[in-house]
Amino acid sequence: MTSRNAILLAALALVVATLSLVLMLTVRGPKTAIGPGSPATAPAGSAAAGRTIKARLFYVSDDGMRLTSVEHDVPFGEGVEQAREIINAQLAPPAAPLVSAVPAGTTLRTLFITEQGDAYVDLSREAATAHPGGTLNELLTVYTIVSALTINLPAVRAVQILIDGREVQTLAGHVDLRQPLAANPGLVQ
Repeated sequence: MTSRNAILLAALALVVATLSLVLMLTVRGPKTAIGPGSPATAPAGSAAAGRTIKARLFYVSDDGMRLTSVEHDVPFGEGVEQAREIINAQLAPPAAPLVSAVPAGTTLRTLFITEQGDAYVDLSREAATAHPGGTLNELLTVYTIVSALTINLPAVRAVQILIDGREVQTLAGHVDLRQPLAANPGLVQ
């Protein structure tokens, strides 16, 4: 077997393994899964108490070339529920003059975190269909979500974005979304 064939075989095995994992977690559902039918608010105990945390959320910088972080109060949640609260806060329309890199109307469908620290964030189709396109815009959109989780939750080491429950190659043709992505501090000022 040539080295090229061995590399292709290894790459194919990796793709099959990744798809199997996503399918298994989607069909069976991990214990930490939060589905689209789940309540949009935090559990009654934490919401009633009004507890919040300070989280860094990410918006387009003034020069439009990077992300900038802004500290926000986010409802407190236990475990994966905290990740959900952070993403829901990140997807909410920001107050002026902040500009979101995530297309308007994008919502969180499902979110789960593996024991290895990979977060799978399933966004509504608006994340792709309403995306303005362009390499920089796509990078900013993707790393808004990645940064919101990896910077605020040390247990999350990487994030994979799914659209409407499916693995996608890209949002708009530029950033490879077929595997979890680690933080990219170079995109944050």
